[in-house]
Amino acid sequence: MADTHFQHLLKGFSLTTAEIIYHLPDYPALLQTYIWQEYDIAPKFPKLNGFLDFWSKNLDGKLAHVRVAHNALITPAELRMVGTEYRLS
Repeated sequence: MADTHFQHLLKGFSLTTAEIIYHLPDYPALLQTYIWQEYDIAPKFPKLNGFLDFWSKNLDGKLAHVRVAHNALITPAELRMVGTEYRLS
């Protein structure tokens, strides 16, 4: 059976990194950076949007800017079936 991580990659999940810039609660004129990284599905990014919703509702630091970097780790051109498999024991 294939690895669960590999199965997620085949379903479209890929590494997503978000740079979240927010205002410090006690000093709103100052900005702070937080880096978030998770496997998510582009272009809707449900996990990232869920995290940002949680942030907005539960944390005091107001969001200023979010920059997202995303790269598909496995594309159809990179995946091909192997005709023969040899095992050495």
